[in-house]
Amino acid sequence: MDFDVKGHLGAVERSVASLERDGRPARAITLSRSYPTTVEDLWDAVTNGERIPRWFLPIQGKLEPGGRFQFEGNAGGAITACEPPARLAITWEFGGDVSWVEVRISDDGAGGARLALTHTALLSEHWDRYGPGATGVGWEGGLLGLALHLAQPAAPKLDEAAFAASGDGKALYAGSSEAWGEAAVAAGTDPGAARAAAARTTAFYTGEPA
Repeated sequence: MDFDVKGHLGAVERSVASLERDGRPARAITLSRSYPTTVEDLWDAVTNGERIPRWFLPIQGKLEPGGRFQFEGNAGGAITACEPPARLAITWEFGGDVSWVEVRISDDGAGGARLALTHTALLSEHWDRYGPGATGVGWEGGLLGLALHLAQPAAPKLDEAAFAASGDGKALYAGSSEAWGEAAVAAGTDPGAARAAAARTTAFYTGEPA
């Protein structure tokens, strides 16, 4: 596969914010990317239970407001808001922890559609160790899968294990981790701490020492 690592890394905008959730310190990461498709098609790809497994993970549940969902081998949660074709909000429940995800879709003003995903989590030791890349790198992989699906809807899904072990995969994860580290610095995190967390995130995703 002819894979453009720099192109995919450059297609994503990243930001980090400090806030409170339920009266407790929290952090929110936001990543956004434009796709050469319509708002309606992008919304369908993100919310249609038959299309989601083609670019993300197998999913079960009641995919409607108030319903619950479960991704195979990953998180589950509740659908707390659904406003087609613009906004989706869910809880993200995994390993006994609860965080919150919001997806917004809009016209990008250049003939395509833009997806912005915000994931908010309570401040924790996990955040201190890995920083925003802990969730940001994983979501970036999801947006990559979405890009490949939208470009070739009938093509087989990317083999994630094979890709992760490849040179391109490791370069993408390392580049994403580094970019999230810089997003943390831009948000006011101590540069040394942010870049050390990014190095640990890279090691986690690539299996190579930090």
